[in-house]
Amino acid sequence: MNVSTETAAAKSFNPKRAIADKLRTLAPLLTLVALVVFFSSTTTTFATLDNAVNIIRQMSITGIIAVGLTFVILTAEIDLSVAAVANAVGITVAYFTIQPDYVNIANIPLNGALAIILTLMSALAFGLITAFGMTSIGIPSFIMTLAIMQIANGVSALLVRGQIAYQYPDLVTLLGAKTAFQIPLGIDAAGKALFIPVGWTIIVCLVFFIVGHLVLTYTRFGRYVYMVGGNREAAEYSGVNVKLVIGSVMVISALCSGIAGMLGVAYFGSAQQNQFDTYLLDAIAAVVVGGTSLFGGRGGIGNTIIGLLVLGVVNNGLDHIQMDSFQKILIRGLILLAALVINVYVEKFREKV
Repeated sequence: MNVSTETAAAKSFNPKRAIADKLRTLAPLLTLVALVVFFSSTTTTFATLDNAVNIIRQMSITGIIAVGLTFVILTAEIDLSVAAVANAVGITVAYFTIQPDYVNIANIPLNGALAIILTLMSALAFGLITAFGMTSIGIPSFIMTLAIMQIANGVSALLVRGQIAYQYPDLVTLLGAKTAFQIPLGIDAAGKALFIPVGWTIIVCLVFFIVGHLVLTYTRFGRYVYMVGGNREAAEYSGVNVKLVIGSVMVISALCSGIAGMLGVAYFGSAQQNQFDTYLLDAIAAVVVGGTSLFGGRGGIGNTIIGLLVLGVVNNGLDHIQMDSFQKILIRGLILLAALVINVYVEKFREKV
């Protein structure tokens, strides 16, 4: 490296900006550590292997949705339809499955594989409609996904009409409700072996994390996602098809939500209206609390994982100290507000330096 190149590199490195970028990831990580220490010292039932697996299991469905939402937020867009799409797709897969006689739904029973394929196509349709509205018509993501949310809620209501479905294809039931393997925990006082069940939902969620990270980190498309979110005009001048990238992340988000919806209804044991309402806030909070910038271009799946763990620890820890359910809602809202404030101020700090 010659002297001029070294000088340019030195000038391009901004230590204050580097600190701001580190703060975006370090703040939620320190928050997670502090929460674990606090709940561990408050109750003896929190810091156990069994409870750790339980926290991960509780956040696995949210995690799948959050992976798709991470792609969207990295491009400086938003998807408000994720929970409604998950609900509609979950109901759709039940609609295509034979239900017990006591379930009064005029459904269309199909072969399990065909039911899953058609259900995935419905999720794809939601994503393609969203992408078309944003890229071809020019509707802002906030308004477009708000409309899709209403449409998806309408589909859910139309298919079940207030009823509850209980049956799904075997593969959906396996991945959503069954145990993948068991972790040996020891032997109880009666000499009986103890095990911690690890559900397939956790495995599927981990697969989504790995694939999402690899795509964002090691593929050209992943680089384009960061470029579009970081500086859209510069990305266009560099030859990036910005509309295609934005349309693609909206489709990815819809597919992640759809798969989460299918597994979610099996995980819950039923498919009904408004079942995923809380998942919109949880998924957005996981991405933002983890440190992914709402302004796009910075963050990733690793940040989302940290955000999910923060939310999971908060929800689970408050249950262990027997916090009132209404107070839990308030605390979750305050955590999201704090994350938003940090997100905005970190971005302002980066712009100043």
